Amino acid sequence: MTKALITGITGMVGSHLADFLLANTDWEIHGMCRWRSPHDNVDHLIDRVNKKDRLYFHYADLNDYISLDHLMKSVRPDYIFHLAAQSYPMTSFNAPIDTLTTNINGTCSLLESVKNNNLDSYVHVCASSEVYGKVAQDKLPIDEDCPFHPASPYAISKIGTDLLGRYYAEAFNVKTLTTRMFTHTGPRRGDVFAESTFAKQIAMIEAGLIDPIVKVGNLDSKRTYADVRDAVRAYYMLLTVNPIAGEYYNIGGTYSCTMREMLNYLISISSAKDQIKIEIDPDRLRPIDADLQVPNTKKFETHTGWKTEISFYKTMQDLLDYWRDRISTGKKFLTR
Repeated sequence: MTKALITGITGMVGSHLADFLLANTDWEIHGMCRWRSPHDNVDHLIDRVNKKDRLYFHYADLNDYISLDHLMKSVRPDYIFHLAAQSYPMTSFNAPIDTLTTNINGTCSLLESVKNNNLDSYVHVCASSEVYGKVAQDKLPIDEDCPFHPASPYAISKIGTDLLGRYYAEAFNVKTLTTRMFTHTGPRRGDVFAESTFAKQIAMIEAGLIDPIVKVGNLDSKRTYADVRDAVRAYYMLLTVNPIAGEYYNIGGTYSCTMREMLNYLISISSAKDQIKIEIDPDRLRPIDADLQVPNTKKFETHTGWKTEISFYKTMQDLLDYWRDRISTGKKFLTR
């Protein structure tokens, strides 16, 4: 039986990847999570875990090498999707040491365990488009040769992750492949990310829980959006369509717009659109921003044949509906 390990299975991407692999393969899926990780994103999978129906959860932590080593020895996966990380750029400004330790040292520990256990796994190392950071207009669209210019401790940590992936391939023949994924979103997106906090605030306004004011940060930043469900299909293809150890790829969507345009669209599909006002919240502004994130994904698309399938408009509708559903349960949410 082919075995896949997803680190960070309880996150947005990890949970959607589990959904995709369960639906489209006959693999055993092993998910790594911390004992304290919330299960909100995987509630719909808990019954399968309890029944051991092709899905297994394992408790381990990137900051505890012994737990990682035990996991590798017990599972010996054929494919590893390394998604676990401190993944919030804004948080990294307040917690840089935790971000660097988790993302760089944690990835190093994971790859060391793969190497030390002589695993023949294909390993997806998830870096980020944030490694490019501040990019000049004449460098757009961003290809894989664009220089790194990180704009946050998170971005710096992902440069370390990116380089570690290639280093272990070149030095130790670990079969790593690295992705620099541009903005990807959809249902289950954490509310610390811009489009998700906007959708959550709009849903709370519709429910009468807060005043009709959406608090925002920098709305001039430009992003290219992909749907998380397209992203996880790309990750599957990364490791299964003629994978080349040591390679690295940009992956991203095709719809580019400013944060302001994205917010305006979310408001336009709200039942409260005529009442909603926008207000700058200084606490939501980054000290420095990666404000031009527009990818060239030709290398990955040419190699795998992957293309996006889900439109920006459906992604945003599904994200807003996700928050409407969550808020309708009566659970309390922070207005962050």
